[in-house]
Amino acid sequence: MAKAGLDKSAVIAKAAEMANSEGLDAVTLKSLAEVLGIQSPSLYNYVGSLSELKKELMLYGWRQLEERMLRASAGISGYKALREMSRAFYNYARENKGVFDAALRYNKFADGEAMAVTAGLFDVVYRIFEGLNISRENSEHLIRTMRGFLEGFALLVNNDAFGNPVSVEKSFELSLDVLIEGIKTLEGK
Repeated sequence: MAKAGLDKSAVIAKAAEMANSEGLDAVTLKSLAEVLGIQSPSLYNYVGSLSELKKELMLYGWRQLEERMLRASAGISGYKALREMSRAFYNYARENKGVFDAALRYNKFADGEAMAVTAGLFDVVYRIFEGLNISRENSEHLIRTMRGFLEGFALLVNNDAFGNPVSVEKSFELSLDVLIEGIKTLEGK
């Protein structure tokens, strides 16, 4: 029997909160049920398995990332939009470590639903590159490059993998500058 006032979105939101505060691996059906004040079998009213819960967290993360990145680029274009979208991505990943970890599982759950959740975001990025006179083929490569940089940098920061005392934020901005300067070389190509 479902708990009054509890629905799938509330279950996913609570799982996201747990993932961000305790780490993604701490989110189990048992631990989530305890936090929600229900029996573990009752979770099956909302999610079919732990794997499905992790997929839902991945979708939740990409929806939030898309919203934040689109908001950051609203009303601006070109390199300024790329820069603001990149900062929004990085800040989201830093503020939502557990959900970001789930979002990194994107390819594991690649299906129509997963692709649809990021379609609007990719459309905006393609339009930005098109406005910079960068070919669709090069745009595909650049999206992979930007994704690799943003996800990799955030993952390293989130795991305290930079032991150097140099400012991580300055390193991020410098790296973003280098990436954007490299993108400029592909204008007209």
